[in-house]
Amino acid sequence: MPEEVRHRLCLVLDVDDLVVAQRTARLLGPWFGTVKVGLELFSAAGPEAVTSFVEAGFDVFCDLKLHDIPNTVGSAARVLGTLGARWVTVHTSGGAPMLRAAVDGLAAGAAAAGAAVPGALGVTVLTSDDVADGGVLRDRCDLAAASGCEGIICAAPDLSATDPWSDRLVRVVPGIRMPGGATHDQARVASPRDALAAGADLLVVGRAVTAAEDPVAAAAAMIDHLVA
Repeated sequence: MPEEVRHRLCLVLDVDDLVVAQRTARLLGPWFGTVKVGLELFSAAGPEAVTSFVEAGFDVFCDLKLHDIPNTVGSAARVLGTLGARWVTVHTSGGAPMLRAAVDGLAAGAAAAGAAVPGALGVTVLTSDDVADGGVLRDRCDLAAASGCEGIICAAPDLSATDPWSDRLVRVVPGIRMPGGATHDQARVASPRDALAAGADLLVVGRAVTAAEDPVAAAAAMIDHLVA
């Protein structure tokens, strides 16, 4: 398993049981350097859903998609900044003051805890949306970069529209499916190889592996697909 490939793969842990999530991460950790803690797991287990995986040696992608008034987002981000996460998501549609509040809050929380500052990832257009307007994508990339975000979340078909920001923003791509696999509720998907070839920096992989009859075999097949 090439370590360079492992660190470009993020495993989605969309369950409501921390023990189950930890078991899944241990099982598939050889293939994934990052784990995604979303609303479901964070709601079930709270901050431990982040800290336990940090302590286990994973980079943690804390996918809470913050979106509220700037003061509320800044306060929430300050708490999240203490947990050791590598990434925290925030909706770019919330506007520049909210994005800056998130970035500043993450930095303040990390400083108070003596932790590394998490990178804010600006969510552009959800992969469940059928269409992403190019003008909206460009505006939201501009907003993310100007507000201090370290990266963006976008669907693989949107990568070409975000190319002008590839030197300033890490591009994180969900909706990853193996060729011929089920798309589930994702409208705009891509294979791992196609997403990386289009410029993705981090691939977010969930049901293509976790819902497989044999998750280990599915993870190994994905690596074979990538390095073949």
